[in-house]
Amino acid sequence: MLDRKFIRQHPDAVRAALAAKRESGDLDLWLRLDSEQLALLREVEELKARRNQASEDINRMKQAGQDAATAIAETRTLSQRIKELDAKSAELEAALAEEQLRLPNIPHASVSPGGEEDAVLVRSWGEPPPAEGWERLPHWEIAETLGLLDLARGAKVAGSGFPLFVGDGARLQRALVNFMLDLHRAAGYTELAPPLLVNSGSATGTGQLPKSADQMYHAELDDLWLLPTAEVPVTNIYRDEILEPEALPRYFVAYTPCFRREAGAHGKDTRGLLRVHQFDKVELVKFVRPETSYDELESLLAQAERVLQALGVPHRVICLAAGDLSFAAAKCYDIEIWAAGVGRWLEVSSVSNFEDFQARRAGIRFRPAAGEKPAFVHTLNGSGVALARLVAALLENGQTPTGKVRLPAALAPYLGGQEFLSR
Repeated sequence: MLDRKFIRQHPDAVRAALAAKRESGDLDLWLRLDSEQLALLREVEELKARRNQASEDINRMKQAGQDAATAIAETRTLSQRIKELDAKSAELEAALAEEQLRLPNIPHASVSPGGEEDAVLVRSWGEPPPAEGWERLPHWEIAETLGLLDLARGAKVAGSGFPLFVGDGARLQRALVNFMLDLHRAAGYTELAPPLLVNSGSATGTGQLPKSADQMYHAELDDLWLLPTAEVPVTNIYRDEILEPEALPRYFVAYTPCFRREAGAHGKDTRGLLRVHQFDKVELVKFVRPETSYDELESLLAQAERVLQALGVPHRVICLAAGDLSFAAAKCYDIEIWAAGVGRWLEVSSVSNFEDFQARRAGIRFRPAAGEKPAFVHTLNGSGVALARLVAALLENGQTPTGKVRLPAALAPYLGGQEFLSR
């Protein structure tokens, strides 16, 4: 959430962010409500000052034995008017706060303008597997041949987009999760196992609500939401808290299944694991001091890349342009991996700095030093990494002319030394 003082002082920046991110928030409405609210508050303060003066007059007249009936009547009238204005102020505050939730974060100055085509290639790592005189198959054909994935039965159980992993496919999922958790724990991240459902307050705190309600699965009876990402519960563990100076920075890692309705994406990338409604993901979350957050962003990006480097997966880092940023992000890097069977770069991680945007919504503050006034923390997160597309790339890049799939050596300890997937 943006600071109200910032919105008042920099409406052009907010308007530019709305346009760049193609958001529907109504800045003009917010400014009008804010102006009305400020004028009303000034009127209430003036009335309270008059009431205080009238009360002093009453005391003085009573002490002098004078008739204070007129002054008493005035204080009653003033009190009634203040009560009416307080009620109107509460209504304005609710409308103002609701509209404020629809205003997106401001892109960082280092982010280029434009849309998807204006993203900046930061670096690449590794080389895509060369063509070797034989046709590389897409992962869904490999998985079916090797008995790793049963998409038809997954669809029967839950619907399209809910994959069923079988045998070594399921073992590969588990091995990847454990490998990533161990890698991140060794780098100083504290492992969490968070709830898989969150309340509306948590989803609002990280910016999923109200913006992305149609992308999430909602258990209406309990007003709980299935996780779109572990970012939501992990960021909210400090909601409405004040952290002490020594508490920062805090680094967390969590594995969860993730659930996304992908509304509006019907018919796009529906084969295999490229676009699914349920997928596993290991998420990294940081709580840091504002002055260090952009250094922390770079180290978070490097940590997510270590997963892919350890697995030998060719990848590239893209810095998104302003028009491609999420609602809450000030700056974001996407990590894309090469999948040789489909011949495409697939996004497996978004690494973002939200600055104090989420912290304001969730009320997460810290004391810069003992006894000092609390300030808002900066929050960051990144996938470290998402599994569905990673599995697709491992199958496609690791396939051999004999039909086997060579596994990354880093997974051997998690798969009992197994080197290949085969029938």
